[in-house]
Amino acid sequence: MLDNDDTGPPEPRANPELLDREAAEATLLRAFRSGRLPHAWLLSGPRGIGKATLAYRFARFILAETVADGQGADLFGDAPAAGGGLYLDPSSDVFRRVAAGGHPDLRSLEIGADPRTGRPRREILVDDVRKIGHFLRMTSSEGGWRVVVVDSIDNLNRNAANALLKVLEEPPERAVLMLVSHAPGSLLATVRSRCCHLPVAPLSEATAARLMERFEPGLKPEDRAALVRMGEGSIGRTLDLAAGGGLELYRELLSVLESLPRLDVVKVHALGDRLAKGGDETAFRTGMELLIWWLARTIRGAAEGLPPPEILAGEGALGARLAAGPGLARWLSLWDKITRLSAQAGAASLDRKQVVITALLELEAATATRP
Repeated sequence: MLDNDDTGPPEPRANPELLDREAAEATLLRAFRSGRLPHAWLLSGPRGIGKATLAYRFARFILAETVADGQGADLFGDAPAAGGGLYLDPSSDVFRRVAAGGHPDLRSLEIGADPRTGRPRREILVDDVRKIGHFLRMTSSEGGWRVVVVDSIDNLNRNAANALLKVLEEPPERAVLMLVSHAPGSLLATVRSRCCHLPVAPLSEATAARLMERFEPGLKPEDRAALVRMGEGSIGRTLDLAAGGGLELYRELLSVLESLPRLDVVKVHALGDRLAKGGDETAFRTGMELLIWWLARTIRGAAEGLPPPEILAGEGALGARLAAGPGLARWLSLWDKITRLSAQAGAASLDRKQVVITALLELEAATATRP
């Protein structure tokens, strides 16, 4: 268990705790014990629900055991306790080396920093994947398995994805790749077809609430509950919203939207100023993500004929009123347009305030028009 005074969960490679994942653990454990372990696993589900934590948990389990006799005999006294699933004691040698990034039979593939600027890159490059291929062709340093964790495979560019496909087509012996994906539908079909797909469900609301009480004990209970509902089972998203002032931004956004189909121009410009203030990318990114998320919830409500559950008072009435406006096709087109606008702002030096205003005016034009 984590200490109660932790301000947030550890990095996935160093996190000993995994909640609501008994079924996924059982699937991986059965596959390992069967002696026919698939060489690649695709762990899919929303961002921030523990997929990478599960990947490293399985990696530690594999590295702590030898398959020389097919019985999972312990190499270093680090084997998980019987009946403990994939759990490995944090004080064990394997756990500590994985957490420190120092295990010779484990490689992690993540977005790195650009050596020229020192800033994070936007994608994983083909040279990074080629290094993984070289690693997998080597003999295990400790006589067991070699493991690669890719977090996430969604970040591979086209050339990198094709290089990974070659690795998947010619899997080495006693090697396993754990591929984390937030959007498996966007991957190459040939990549998906060469993996054992293990969907990972969002956390239950009760589990997310318990974690938030631990990590954000200073929040008002009603604010914490609202953030949990906004997180929709992703503790990562919930904590990011709490850190980025997401609940207050959502209140401001709804204050602007409540006047639809005729927006209050003063409020629109005030929100644009707030999200663009001082070049604060966190506020802009959070605000745009909340707008896109609100749109998705509204579209879902329109399609189902029911407004989504309220997070803030009055939100349901707003959604129900707007759902009677544009048809579903118009809603979907609007969602796509605003999503692309937000992505373009992140990739180019667009005026952040103007992006916010443009998105809101697109929403106004759509809701003012009857199907």
